[in-house]
Amino acid sequence: MRRLFLSGALTAIAIAAGAGEIPPEALESLPSADVVILGETHDNPWHHANQAVAVAAIQPAALVFEMLTPEQAARVVPDLRGDAAALGEALGWAESGWPDFTMYHPIFTAAPEAAIYGAALPRDEVRRAVDEGAAPVFGEEAAAYGLAEPLPADEQAARETSQMEAHCNAMPAEMMGGMVEAQRLRDAALARATQQALDETGGPVAVITGNGHARSDWGMGRALARVAPEAHVIAIGQFESPPAEAPPFDLWLVTPPAERPDPCAMFRGE
Repeated sequence: MRRLFLSGALTAIAIAAGAGEIPPEALESLPSADVVILGETHDNPWHHANQAVAVAAIQPAALVFEMLTPEQAARVVPDLRGDAAALGEALGWAESGWPDFTMYHPIFTAAPEAAIYGAALPRDEVRRAVDEGAAPVFGEEAAAYGLAEPLPADEQAARETSQMEAHCNAMPAEMMGGMVEAQRLRDAALARATQQALDETGGPVAVITGNGHARSDWGMGRALARVAPEAHVIAIGQFESPPAEAPPFDLWLVTPPAERPDPCAMFRGE
């Protein structure tokens, strides 16, 4: 793995403080790292535009997408990469349930030579994790990625509360433990794909994923640190309003909110 190091006054100030808010233009001159995790709210176009800016500046050797399976990633070939409609069709994006591909396509073209890796898992495996736990679904490497260990009680409780809030406090509380296991499974899958990308390309690697997986305290970075402890990772979060307290990211920024209907209306029968 090629080793990269922190540089620049921005990082010296921001990282020393634990988490630093940055303006969008700072994405054009991010500090060097082996892995840069670029968080998002999935349906926010400003978040994807910012990711494209960051990727253009980093020019990573590899891009890892939460949204793609390894099989889909293999379909990203040079002849299709510049054509949003053709690439979206090849990926079956419209049937995937992710927001409009036009928001994501500029990320693919921002680093046209970057290898593409997918970290998404089949839905049946995610459902199994809800019922059986993440470790048996992930397989023989589960312990290496931390899945064989139970979470500390306080973290388990916090994560179950977070899952309940994400589901509008409308789902049975007893389901939240399984939802946390599904999240842990996805974190480990993202870490595995990122480690593969580092090993095969030498890095740097940029990861496109939701804020929940990007967070530095219990997201994919923690799983990655277990298998690639020498890798320097920077986690960047994006918010639609200023957070009430210091968020669990190395760097973070605030954007306008996306226009969307009330996501909890369906739970209220509206």
